[in-house]
Amino acid sequence: MSEDVLIVSRDGAVATLTMNRPRAKNALNKALLEALAAGLRSVAEDPAVRAIVLTGAGGAFCAGADLKAAFSENPNFVDQLDATLDVYHSLIRTIAAAPKPVVAAVDGPAVGFGCDLALACDLRIASNEAYFQEKFVKIGLMPDGGGTFWLPRLVGLARAMEIMMLGEAIPAARALEFGLVNRVVAPSELSASAHVLAQSLASGPPLALAGMKRATREALGGGLESALAAEKQGQLACLRSNDCLEGVAAWMQKRDPEFQGR
Repeated sequence: MSEDVLIVSRDGAVATLTMNRPRAKNALNKALLEALAAGLRSVAEDPAVRAIVLTGAGGAFCAGADLKAAFSENPNFVDQLDATLDVYHSLIRTIAAAPKPVVAAVDGPAVGFGCDLALACDLRIASNEAYFQEKFVKIGLMPDGGGTFWLPRLVGLARAMEIMMLGEAIPAARALEFGLVNRVVAPSELSASAHVLAQSLASGPPLALAGMKRATREALGGGLESALAAEKQGQLACLRSNDCLEGVAAWMQKRDPEFQGR
């Protein structure tokens, strides 16, 4: 019997969703993507759940989309990009719209869409071995999980542009300095610390927490929907480009890509 790609556990009013593909650093293949979309919807709509923790197994949060699996599992992957991005975006929308706090507990890599997934959460607690990386640019792509929306609001325009355009890894200590994360703890303390934080939130006033989350997100202005739409349009163009094919090929062959702008 195969392992569950998503583990959902409950402790009182706290629900924990653990992405469970540790050998792939919890990269999102079709099975995990669909399980996570369903799992997030379920706990977001469950009135008995008052706080949610999103984390990953095996010393990693999420390495983003599993491109190797996508191409090997579905020869028509490129032809279905539009619908696939809609499923990815459903995760972001569910987290943002959930009427309860969502805490990302990040250990190891939060890369690409995995980074955006963590940024979409209301609070982030990281181990000192965690790092955040908008790595899309390395393979000729752009953020597609709300990164262009979250980052300027969290760290300011200049740092957001640096993080996205250079695609460098941001270690936990620097992420704390930038305001990307709320707390940094030792790896051995991450699970317990995230749970204590979630329990504290779960014991708070649900209506007030839901109200402040909704009002604060609406006050950000600009609109997540417009950002996601713009990212989708731009990312579809990138995904269908020769530069993306070159970027993925170079990544698989462990060489520097040679982008041609077409």
